[in-house]
This record gives sequence, structure tokens and C-alpha cells, in this order.
Amino acid sequence: MSEDNNPKSSKKVVTYDAQKIIGQGSFGAVFLTRVVETDEIVAIKKVLQDRRFKNRELQIMRQLKKHPHPYVVQLKHYFSSKGSNSEDVYLNLVLEYVPETLYSVNRYYTKRKELMPSIFIKIYTYQMLRALAHIHGMGIAHRDIKPQNLLVDPLRHTLKLCDFGSAKALVAGEPNVAYICSRFYRAPELIIGGNEYIPYSPAIDVWSAGCVLCELLLGTPIFPGISAPDQIIEIVKILGTPSDEDLVKINVAKNELKIPRFHARPLDSVFKNSTPDILELVRETLTYVPSDRVSAIAACALSSFDELRDANTVLPDGSPLSELMWQFSAEELSMASPEVVAKLCPSQANASDSSNGQSSNGLTDMMKAATIVGRSEATTAENSSNSLMVASTVAALNNNSPQKAHNVSSSNLA
Repeated sequence: MSEDNNPKSSKKVVTYDAQKIIGQGSFGAVFLTRVVETDEIVAIKKVLQDRRFKNRELQIMRQLKKHPHPYVVQLKHYFSSKGSNSEDVYLNLVLEYVPETLYSVNRYYTKRKELMPSIFIKIYTYQMLRALAHIHGMGIAHRDIKPQNLLVDPLRHTLKLCDFGSAKALVAGEPNVAYICSRFYRAPELIIGGNEYIPYSPAIDVWSAGCVLCELLLGTPIFPGISAPDQIIEIVKILGTPSDEDLVKINVAKNELKIPRFHARPLDSVFKNSTPDILELVRETLTYVPSDRVSAIAACALSSFDELRDANTVLPDGSPLSELMWQFSAEELSMASPEVVAKLCPSQANASDSSNGQSSNGLTDMMKAATIVGRSEATTAENSSNSLMVASTVAALNNNSPQKAHNVSSSNLA
């Protein structure tokens, strides 16, 4: 696929051949699509532009393209198109294609009456937190973390955060709509906030990530409320009723509350097959007071992921873990203390300690410099991965009837 960002150059045409719908919702639809000129397989998210609502997704995706991350889905191009109604305008986001979601991978195990192996739970949770740390470092909150919005390549055990339709750059203290995020994964400060505009932080994503982790450990959502009030009840039945002091900190909207009294259940009775290190991660992410909740980058440094940092750890098939897991972006590290940085990359920390007593700030600078190498390697790895995936996917699509192709000039590309 060619791309020309020079507006003075001649236009080049890229032809998209939609194969089938692979996702659909109130936002629009996602199509598995072939690039005719290159045979590359991509995903196109087609969203109706509703003038009543501000769509920030393209703006945020373009920001993320300038600051790529191995665990965030990549925007390749974008273009506009008309609907059957001439007044309808659709935004089409051309994204890298990843075959599964964390939801579908988890269902693969639950249908077999099994739980996802612990090593995969740790790998996917770690990558999810890495992606969150990256966007949080850019001042962006995703605001809809759930298994369906986490893409997975199960062959390479790589997770990528997607669907930034609800994402927003948050400003400290500035009110934002509380009625956001899918209910099962909605942080308590949002539920208590009701439909009001309240100030909140990216910590809402960390709560959601904790809920996703619990779902992998249990096989089903941990807080399956059928309404907002019921959601709070589901939460307190396991975590216990927040103290009056904590409620004051959570209830920034000052809404009148009637929350039943429950004692917290021991986490080892809820997650019977989990180890103490994983329970620590559950406890740190599912903390009522947002300011007490662990940050995404600090969560990556918890003992929960020490197994991944062990050089002897391999995947069930004997292959090593990806080196991308230890290459951090400057955005991630901008939110990490020197102690967290040293824990995230112990080999770099040891080298730093033995090299003339280099300071923690020196370690951070060294890792930021190494990020450039990491991004370059990530790009190479992704291109290689995509070429393999395209070959297998195109072969599978040969049996499908082709649909109408869509031609787009390169002047509309991102």
C-alpha cells in the first residue's frame, strides 16, 4: 500500500474490497477488508457522523499514530463516504487487522469449561496495562475498557487496545460526563455520579482493567449488574461497603446514597485458584478511592508480573516472551517513579547500578533513548506479523464472494 502525504503530489488511488462485517454496534460497523493493490488485510470501522455529538476518535487516533505503541491498534488511513441518504456522512477508519478479541479468546476456554492459563492471563493483562499507561501518559482516558475492546492475536499472544470512540483527553478537575463505560466495567465514581458531569481521572480505566482481569480469572464478569444501582450492590457484595470517609471521596456529585452494608469477602474465597501475587493486582486495581488506585504503569511493576520478568519463563510451546514487553515508550515512563522504572526493567537497572553509580534519572533517560529502538523493532515486527496474517487470511477469503470495492484517493489518507 502506498501513502502520499504531500498535498502537491499527484493523487494515488487505494481500493478497499470489503469482505464481511466482523463487528457491529450502535456506533456503526467494522469490516474485514482487502486492499486490492497489495492484498493486505485491514479492518475498516465505518461510523456515522452525528452532528449532535462530538466525535473525538479520529483526532485521538491521529495523535496515537504519531506516538505508536505495540499494544495499541494502529490507524493506517481514514476517509469519508456518503450513505444511501445523501445527508449521511460516514467516517471510515482504516486500522490494522487483528483476528480475535479478548472476549472471544476467553469464551474459547469457558465453552470448554476451562479457565484461561495463568501465563496468558498475566501476558494479556500486562499488555493491557502497558497500553493504558501509554495513553494515560498522553493525557487520554479510554473510558470503555472491556474484553470486546481488546484485540488479540492468539498465535503471537499479542493484545492491542482498540475502539477510541469514547476516549477523551482529560483535564484535571474539569467535569466530564459520568454516564460512560460499559456497566460491568464502570468505576464506582462513575456509577455514583449518575448522569451528571463530574471530575474524574484516568483511574476509571484502571478499575475497568481490574474488572477485565477478574473476568479472565473467573470466566465470567465479576460485577454483572443489571442496572446502575444493582451494579453498586454487586460491587459491595464482594469488596464490602466503602467507609463513610471513602464515600465522601467517591461521591463528588454529592448525590444522596443508600448503599446496603456488606463485609468484604476474602479475595482467596472469590478467586479460589489464584495466587497471592495475582490477588495483589486485583486488590490494587479494584480500590474504591480513585487517588488510592494503582496507576497503570505502577501496576506493571507489581509482583504479579515477576514471572514474566523471569528470564527462564517461556510460553507453553517453549518459545520466549516477546522483547517488546520490555521496551517502554516515553509516554509510559513519564508517569513512573524511578523505583517503578527500575522494577520494570531489572536488567537495565542492574547495568545502571554497576556503571559508575548512574542515578535513577540516568536510568530513565537511558530507557527513553532505548524507546526509539523499541519503536523501530515494533514496526518491523508488526510488518512481518501482518504479512504472515495477510497470507493466511487472503487464502481463507478466496472462498468468499467479493463485494463492491471502494476506491479512495490518497489525499484523504491520514
